[in-house]
Amino acid sequence: MSEFWLISAPGDQENLQALERMNTVTSKSNLSYNTKFSIPDFKVGTLDSLVGLSDELGKLDTFAESLIKKMAQSVVEVMEDAKGKVPENLLANGVDLTSFVTHFEWDMAKYPAKQPLVSVVDTLAKQLAQIETDLKSRTAAYNTLKTNLENLEKKSMGNLFTRTLSDIVSKEDFVLGSEYLITLLVIVPKPSYAQWQKTYESLSDMVVPRSTKLIAEDNEGGLFTVTLFRKVIEDFKTKAKENKFTVREFYYDEKEIKREREEMSRLLSDKKQQYGPLLRWLKVNFSEAFIAWIHLKALRVFVESVLRYGLPVNFQAVLLQPHKKSSTKRLREVLNSVFRHLDQVAAASILDASVEIPGLQLNNQDYFPYVYFHIDLSLLD
Repeated sequence: MSEFWLISAPGDQENLQALERMNTVTSKSNLSYNTKFSIPDFKVGTLDSLVGLSDELGKLDTFAESLIKKMAQSVVEVMEDAKGKVPENLLANGVDLTSFVTHFEWDMAKYPAKQPLVSVVDTLAKQLAQIETDLKSRTAAYNTLKTNLENLEKKSMGNLFTRTLSDIVSKEDFVLGSEYLITLLVIVPKPSYAQWQKTYESLSDMVVPRSTKLIAEDNEGGLFTVTLFRKVIEDFKTKAKENKFTVREFYYDEKEIKREREEMSRLLSDKKQQYGPLLRWLKVNFSEAFIAWIHLKALRVFVESVLRYGLPVNFQAVLLQPHKKSSTKRLREVLNSVFRHLDQVAAASILDASVEIPGLQLNNQDYFPYVYFHIDLSLLD
């Protein structure tokens, strides 16, 4: 499973034994894989400042998770032709996300633990905000380019009634530069080819004999040329319509066709040029954002543990990876049984969803006798 439970309990002898009991039960019942989660000794400051930080860290945690999901989705969108390779591009410090979480070590160089907690949180917040700003601008430019290219490609994919004809026709199909003559393009249903060949010359006056040629087909019909005098265009269109032949409004313009082809080539070239740098940026900054997110989880465990268990700082954090979805209910029961002594009211109320826990702003489903945070690595769901 790509789900983790990050918990903590006081570090006194009684609770270390409780943690040991939890490890034994979960291991024997094959409920979860458990590892110690190392958190450095931070400068605590005042309890009032920790209460404020607790709220700020909750919001920042939500923001960070949302950001890495957006970045993961951006990788999917950029790697449109190689979606199967997306997971190998979503790494943290060069390793898969599960390995990074289970072997987490605090990065002292990037986030010095000797700084006040407020400064550490501020560094993380600014880093994530900058990544989000850059993500918006980079993906907006790429998506605009991609949309323009898709719109051009759509023009060449429709049927003969709607698609662009510039990539179908050639100069040789038309009488050009004549004051009197013009070549029209007519869509003829497939069952009516024979009728067209018999009647096109007599649909109006002044149609050039033997001037029709089939130049393209789709499932429904064919695109035929016909040359006639300019002054009978409207009469010819009317008669053609009566016979269920459709004249496409198209006049050969070499400059416009060249411009359209050059635009397609330019957009394809620009997309190729932007693809590599954008994917590299996404990979690097996804890693940075994910690492920041797990550091935030560590900070939340520290702050909540101090607020819950008091000073001096003494707690043990453990990372649990449930083995399968069906075992999570039993795992929760084991944890509540082992740690119910930490908060009898919370432990009892878990069994009754209608009970409110006095003094808490969240409902009892989010609150347990021990400190608990959830980490979900299903970023593409």
